[in-house]
Amino acid sequence: HLASSLPLPSERDHLRPRIDLIAFLIDIKSKYSLKNVQASLAYVDVRFFLGKVCFLVTGVGRVNNCSVEMNAIWKLGEDYCSPVIFCELELEGIRVATAQRLLRMLQICAGRVPGVSALYFNLLMKNSAGD
Repeated sequence: HLASSLPLPSERDHLRPRIDLIAFLIDIKSKYSLKNVQASLAYVDVRFFLGKVCFLVTGVGRVNNCSVEMNAIWKLGEDYCSPVIFCELELEGIRVATAQRLLRMLQICAGRVPGVSALYFNLLMKNSAGD
């Protein structure tokens, strides 16, 4: 399910499925994208920051066209104890690898991987931060 901002409308709350992972999408070429994510964070229950939130940063292949400072993105990940994943959606191989990574994170958050908790995301992501 996709939402362009939070909070979600409450009129269909009873039909909404359980939320296992929230992936905030930040386009590195748009300051508005970062501001929208920052504004939406206020509506996320604090319990989600225990391994059920990540920041997906797109457009990293064109760093010379950046409108968002990388320090602001790293600070966001640190402040909310959530992993930051950088990708370039225009390249199929990277797009597929990113989708697989997000799917694996979702499986962990949904409790589908025995012996692995979403609380370990920070440790797992620090080991793969250079990917």
